[in-house]
Amino acid sequence: MTGKSTFHPSEGHLERVDTSQSPRAEIVDLTRYRSVISDWDRFRQFAANPEPTVFRVCRRRVTPEELIDRLTEQGFRVRKKDGLPDFYEVEEGPRPVSLTLEHWLGLFYVQQASTGIAGPVLDPQPGERVLDLCAAPGGKTTHIAELMKERGCLVANELNENRIRGLLGNLYRLGVSNVLVASGDGREAPEQALFDRVLVDAPCSGEGTLRRRAGRAPRQSSSFLGYVKKVQRRLLEKAIRVTKPGGTILYVTCTFAPEENEAVINGILRDHPVEIDPIKLQIPCASGLTSFEGQRYDSTLEGSIRIYPQHLDSGGLFMARLRRLEGSVGGDGLGAAEQEAEGWNAVPELFPGNDSSDIAELVGLATDDLKSRFGVSPVRLDKCKWILRGRRLWMHTMREWPVDAWETGVWRPISIGFRAVEFDSRGRPRPTNDLLRWLGHEVHSRIVNVNNTQLHHLLTQRSVPVPGDLLGPVALRRSTDILGRGAMTRDGLKSEIPRSRAIDLARALEID
Repeated sequence: MTGKSTFHPSEGHLERVDTSQSPRAEIVDLTRYRSVISDWDRFRQFAANPEPTVFRVCRRRVTPEELIDRLTEQGFRVRKKDGLPDFYEVEEGPRPVSLTLEHWLGLFYVQQASTGIAGPVLDPQPGERVLDLCAAPGGKTTHIAELMKERGCLVANELNENRIRGLLGNLYRLGVSNVLVASGDGREAPEQALFDRVLVDAPCSGEGTLRRRAGRAPRQSSSFLGYVKKVQRRLLEKAIRVTKPGGTILYVTCTFAPEENEAVINGILRDHPVEIDPIKLQIPCASGLTSFEGQRYDSTLEGSIRIYPQHLDSGGLFMARLRRLEGSVGGDGLGAAEQEAEGWNAVPELFPGNDSSDIAELVGLATDDLKSRFGVSPVRLDKCKWILRGRRLWMHTMREWPVDAWETGVWRPISIGFRAVEFDSRGRPRPTNDLLRWLGHEVHSRIVNVNNTQLHHLLTQRSVPVPGDLLGPVALRRSTDILGRGAMTRDGLKSEIPRSRAIDLARALEID
């Protein structure tokens, strides 16, 4: 194989790249898109520069005004991203914004601006049943959960175990309570329960991430392209089968390639009971293509959208919204109303595989402890639902889930909400760090205020002498922020924040 002409926006010209040592993979020639990108020079300019850092405010935890005030006091200068509610761009700062207490507390999520469109376009409503087929690392998932006001059931699926750990870390940090995490192949999603909305954030060639490589597109092989197109189609076909009639499917990729975007949707429109639901945005974007390199696509694909780097000073994105046609039924012959109700049950009090236990007694112990010892309002706790897994109570806000209808071994439930209460060897309840942070200002008693010097000792696993005879678990608070759990012992105050989280907290507070 000889070298080929490949456009490198960082250099502003066509460069000869030697691909003779890579017979199976070549750098994508981005000039193939020149005919469909009207402002090519701006595309080239923006693609050559790194993306700015952008974050989304988690309104369930903090108001944008409060968060921006806190960051401003630390020397950060941020500005709103036009057309993206609750998204802000960091213009300057003393350190990465991810190395702040506010990030550690889960008050915001660092998220690419272009991906912030997906949640609002999917338009999930509180109380609905929503599926995210390829959820990690969780930016779109947590955004959808927030738009649902943490009411309803959001199933977040991921196949890769390492990515699942990252997804869980983000869900727990943000304290998301209406997400059920499942492990499985999205192409094998159980079909016994239907959803109102399904997000297919499909694997792709990733051309839209070129700004991470100074404007250079990733290497790509014809065999990979053939494989990934099959995966994309199968994910979409599965999404259609698990969406109720009249429901919404949102297909998203971070590539420019029509072969993975319009061509995939074109085949789906031809073969399945769906139609394009046109996307209308109040931000710069381009319409989907109806033809490319001699291939013609369904004219309704003009209602899909393309985001190029120059539109939001962000990465590239393709998005098509589909509606499953009313009256279509599955292979079991059920009508639409029966399909919608099928497979959904009230969330049980015991996690699948858990040994039977007196759940009522454990919930009573936990809630009484939170109310009497930590001063948490009964009204707040009345909104919480509990499920026992092992010797831990998990807290969630879901009325129903589809797990009971899943066939054994197809998908595996991993977590629901987050770990909330542990029980020690004597059966005494101990609120978790995640629960205390989630409750925040709702914790009114058994609070120990600590300064940075004391935190330095605590986070390096040393005890701190504190006056008083209060023994047992306490909530650690710095200024107005509940950080997590501590323990008052006869040797003094000790931190019970997990070591890995303690290391991150020390970095965020610049404690050496």
